[in-house]
Amino acid sequence: MEDLLVVAGEASGDRAAAHAIARALELVPFRAFGMGGGALQGQGVELVADLRKFTALGVGEVAAKAGPIALAHAQLVAAAERRKARAALLVNYTEFNARLARRLHAQGTRVLWYVAPQVWAWRRDRAAALRRVIDRMAVILPFEEELWRREGVDAHYVGHPAREVTALERGPARAALGLTPYAPTIAILPGSRPHEVDAHLPVMLEAYESVRRDRASIDGRVLIAPSLDDKTRARAESLARSMKIGVFRVDAHLGATPVLGAFDAALCASGTATLEAALARAVPVVIYRAGLLTEMAARLFVKTPHIALPNVLLQRHAFPEVVQRDVRPNRLAVALADVLDRRKELLRACDDVEKLLGAPKSPSRAVAEMLVPWLRES
Repeated sequence: MEDLLVVAGEASGDRAAAHAIARALELVPFRAFGMGGGALQGQGVELVADLRKFTALGVGEVAAKAGPIALAHAQLVAAAERRKARAALLVNYTEFNARLARRLHAQGTRVLWYVAPQVWAWRRDRAAALRRVIDRMAVILPFEEELWRREGVDAHYVGHPAREVTALERGPARAALGLTPYAPTIAILPGSRPHEVDAHLPVMLEAYESVRRDRASIDGRVLIAPSLDDKTRARAESLARSMKIGVFRVDAHLGATPVLGAFDAALCASGTATLEAALARAVPVVIYRAGLLTEMAARLFVKTPHIALPNVLLQRHAFPEVVQRDVRPNRLAVALADVLDRRKELLRACDDVEKLLGAPKSPSRAVAEMLVPWLRES
């Protein structure tokens, strides 16, 4: 039985990888090991490193956790060499996985990269570096296939993992969350990393409370990511309780998508959740506040005018983006109130996002079918 190395460094990648592993196991037996979280662990993957112990993003934040990250990298390299991994599934987490791909390529391990680095936004030079060390790439945005093929990469559009799970209808979703049946409802998604929750959640809750005071009939829930450590989760839940708003712990394997259909709008940290919200018709207000070093790097290198994935796809500023110094309760409250007032209009933008992603695909099935021939080779 062959060994597969799988590496996901973020909550959304953990879910996407877990779905792909489940589909691949339906087609061929193999052993999987690597780095991930609860979703991969739930699929029987042996975790050499657990992403929940050092989840980080941004220049300053990563620097603070450089030691644990370096140790995880060394552990994965050693495990791949010892177990003679036939293939590797590397999911996003670009800087970490790019270094790992070089080592794997050198030892003859076939590498499938799933979820492309956003070279259309910044650091286009990464494309040439990756081309030399990976065998194939599964991309999740429709325009990325041609972009990466022009760079000489064997890239294939497989569809977006946000469509892998279907949202519940509004009535059942609201009932599952214990939400008021008819009042406008707000999802609060502060992020999947501890520093994102600390930076975003207090401001989001104040903005929510401001709108609730003005409108009286608002209801909402804070959605807690499964990748968070126990201390961060406890802080978030305590803060939510202090503001008299309920909490829902997101399932590691399914993500927030099943319940997002319950909501009219969502306060979302920038990332995959913004696209999940738009597809579920919970109109997103997109928030992001990073450290000073990350902001300085972004000003130098980022080439896209949008940070929200739905806006990137639409190539227009359809959904509000509140970033950096503008992430204040009054600014967020104004944006949230505006989204609630214009929801019918903004739902057309949600429909446009869905159309741009094309006919529904099963990315996990497509990724599994790319992996299986490597795992069957004699």
